[in-house]
Amino acid sequence: MNEAQYEVIIIGGSYSGLSAAMALGRSIRKTLIIDSGKPCNEQTPHSHNFLTQDGKTPKEISELSRKQVLEYETVEFHQGKAINAEKNTNGFTITTEKGEKFHSKKLIIATGITDEIPDIKGFKESWGISLIHCPYCHGYEYKGKKTGIIANGDKAVHIASLVKNLTEDVTLITRGTANFSDEQKEKLERNHIQIIESEITELKHQNGMVESILLSDGKEIGFEAVYGAFPFHQHSEIPKQLGCEFTEMGHIKADFMQKTTIPGVFVCGDNSSMMRSVSNAVMTGNVAGAMVNMELVTDCFI
Repeated sequence: MNEAQYEVIIIGGSYSGLSAAMALGRSIRKTLIIDSGKPCNEQTPHSHNFLTQDGKTPKEISELSRKQVLEYETVEFHQGKAINAEKNTNGFTITTEKGEKFHSKKLIIATGITDEIPDIKGFKESWGISLIHCPYCHGYEYKGKKTGIIANGDKAVHIASLVKNLTEDVTLITRGTANFSDEQKEKLERNHIQIIESEITELKHQNGMVESILLSDGKEIGFEAVYGAFPFHQHSEIPKQLGCEFTEMGHIKADFMQKTTIPGVFVCGDNSSMMRSVSNAVMTGNVAGAMVNMELVTDCFI
């Protein structure tokens, strides 16, 4: 079994993990990236709102990023799934599902989150294509289109305010009794946003492109795009294993330096931020990499 020693292990090799690795590679830190090859945006056709890469596929950005990062001779990439982490006196021991063990002084967790997509026909097939989560990432491509929003409460009002800036035709589908204050109801009414409380039985689509939503009362409404605000859970159990604290929403708690509540453990990307975008993932990864290097410098520069 492989039991190599590194200065830093990064669990997760998508945008934030690769960004952290680049900062560490440029600081000549012996770094290992462990990645399972299952990004959450796997079926998203195009990525947007990231300078120099606008409109590229997630895969294109990822492959180019990996190629550039691995040009740094101290950075290695390991294909596998990390399933266990243990903190010890010398740092951390990471075990993969194949039983491989790797050791490091510091740990960066860049594992992302998993969206809990409702088990409704058509949802999973359309998720990330025309059933979307973020107006900043995808909204421009659906400007002026007839748009639905599957959400309730404060989250629904927040998304509706952003989407209304992009299109005049907005409908909220709450999938049950609408949970809005009188003030919110008045605001939605003033902005001509219809509220539908029926459950959804099917999202009809062609290759992930939404055509209509079939409701439990038998009505069918045509849409060209639908936003969904769904719950999520952490993609990895490792932050919980290590005892990291979480926010009320379920993100890993981190400070402005991307440090968690566990010494030596840093996080970056979607697992610790409400802002889900490539640009934010890259930014937080860069910060995490730089701050880990700073800790390593502080540890030895005595």
